[in-house]
Amino acid sequence: MHARDPSFYLLSNADVFAPEPLGLSHVLVCGGRIAWIGAEAPSLPAALGVETRDLEGRRLIPGLIDCHAHLTGGGGETGYETRVPPVALSRFTSAGITSVVGVLGTDDVTRNTAALVATARGLEAEGLSAWCYTGGYHVPPVTLTGSVRSDIVFIDRVLGVGEIAISDHRSSQPTLDELLRIAGDAHVAGIMTGKAGTLHLHVGDGARGLELIRQALRTAEIPARVYHPTHVNRRRALFQEALELARQGCTIDVTAFPTTAGDEWSAADAWRRYSEADLAPERLTISSDGGGCLPVFDVEGRPTGMEVGKPRSLADALRELLASGCEPAQVLPAFTSNVARLLRLQGKGRVAAGADADLVVLDREHRVHDVMARGRWHVMNGRPVVRGTFED
Repeated sequence: MHARDPSFYLLSNADVFAPEPLGLSHVLVCGGRIAWIGAEAPSLPAALGVETRDLEGRRLIPGLIDCHAHLTGGGGETGYETRVPPVALSRFTSAGITSVVGVLGTDDVTRNTAALVATARGLEAEGLSAWCYTGGYHVPPVTLTGSVRSDIVFIDRVLGVGEIAISDHRSSQPTLDELLRIAGDAHVAGIMTGKAGTLHLHVGDGARGLELIRQALRTAEIPARVYHPTHVNRRRALFQEALELARQGCTIDVTAFPTTAGDEWSAADAWRRYSEADLAPERLTISSDGGGCLPVFDVEGRPTGMEVGKPRSLADALRELLASGCEPAQVLPAFTSNVARLLRLQGKGRVAAGADADLVVLDREHRVHDVMARGRWHVMNGRPVVRGTFED
């Protein structure tokens, strides 16, 4: 695993959002963690060899946490040649993403949990923080050790199970009993390990929407926090259903996919509507679906078009919200601290003494300017300075 950078860095004159506003501050980084934050520049011995960088009042925010990306590549819906390649390191870091959670999608046969764990560990070795879910779209979930519970208990990178597909013609059409069994296994494994133990659910275009989750909440004692439905902004009626789940204690995940002026909400619009709904602000997350295939199907299930999700869409959604005048302290949690809270990622999602030095500097137009992951610069002046092992 890639060691934390032992160097000292002093980031001076930073407009810090932790995500709450701290004002103009100086941030000292050492050993891959934030060692100190203060309003007055510290006096440091020259022998430490501190590298100082004046941010000239630019915003310094926590590194973005992408809770849904296809690390090994998604796709395969229209043939073997449509399997999307794995996502390279700098595609994440250039988007300000310093932590990522990998998923399997439709293809959980030629892609599997073993490959996903290996890919997450590879990204860790290259400097990112990476985890994954066990399973994929289908039931029973594809596991590495033979069960959801033991995967979560014994594999360090596995946080929960997903993305299990519901309300989608590509799913296994899981029953309520099957869903409850998987959710229960994830929850118990989370209790045993202190991990998130979440059930991350792909929600398709089907008319049943979120009914299966509502039934689960009515039927069993499993806490609402276990259920984490994603893509809930793909239809406006579906998003309204998701708001009601948030009222019941679920965290809902919005996807920063490209919009088509159809029935969906963009990630930025979904954030606005959530914030207007008087719901707990911590129960919304936003993810990229980076590396995933975004097919369009007709009523008979035949593909009519296809795009590929981009990690950059997460930074684009954040930029759109900030450029429209939204307050950073209100917007940032959905991209940072909310995800860290739900997934129990210690040291992530905040700018604070003792936290991991996962930091993003934004320029005056709210674009990603610099990125530090685990105390190492990966992007400087908008350009990657660290690339993955097989990147050009």
